Amino acid sequence: MEEEVGPGADMEALVRRLRLHRPAPSPYELSAAVAPAPAPGAGELFRPRRAAVLVCLFRGAAGELRVILTKRSSSLSTHSGEVALPGGKAEEGDADDAATALRESKEEIGLDPALVTVVTSLEHVLSKHLLVVVPIVGILSDINTFKPVPNAAEVDKIFDVPLEMFLKDENRTSNDLEWMGQEFTIHHFSYAKENEKYMIWGLTAGILIHAASVVYQRPPDFAEKRAQFNLPTYFNAMARA
Repeated sequence: MEEEVGPGADMEALVRRLRLHRPAPSPYELSAAVAPAPAPGAGELFRPRRAAVLVCLFRGAAGELRVILTKRSSSLSTHSGEVALPGGKAEEGDADDAATALRESKEEIGLDPALVTVVTSLEHVLSKHLLVVVPIVGILSDINTFKPVPNAAEVDKIFDVPLEMFLKDENRTSNDLEWMGQEFTIHHFSYAKENEKYMIWGLTAGILIHAASVVYQRPPDFAEKRAQFNLPTYFNAMARA
């Protein structure tokens, strides 16, 4: 319902609606129902690490929905200088995926978890490093209460963009790739703010396209061409090595 997400719309109504969202069952939950044990000698299922990212939404000055993003530190060993959602790998003390996303957001950008209303999770995705990433959608009711404190070791910039841009074909390029035997599209969105130019692409862009589709209840204006990758298997001998 466009009236629930347009400028000036009631955030409480949006929260209520998003809490009704139920993501598709994850193919990466290693339960007997989803991933039954293989036959003897057939191999063992690869057990990936888990991570969670926060899709933190708030109202901009014009009433539009915006999402908080970071530009990763150029000194990081992986994905250095890339745009990302705040978040990271799960730790043993995390109660659930939401706890992971909120803890990492506080560590990376100084976002107090008490300011965020968690409303739903989205479909799990598998990164190229075989990390299962769980997007958590949260609402920041008052952006003025958020005082960004970037962790210099992890984050170079904190910025925000309109969520709806990920449904539009403007400022978007794409290229088709193949991985694990499946063809899929990598989307790139360019965004300029305060004399800075950002490129939002790959896994982050894919999560935000899906998040925008759920929030605005409509598909993007372009062919998304998503793929669901299967976890690899290894022979028993390799798994024990």
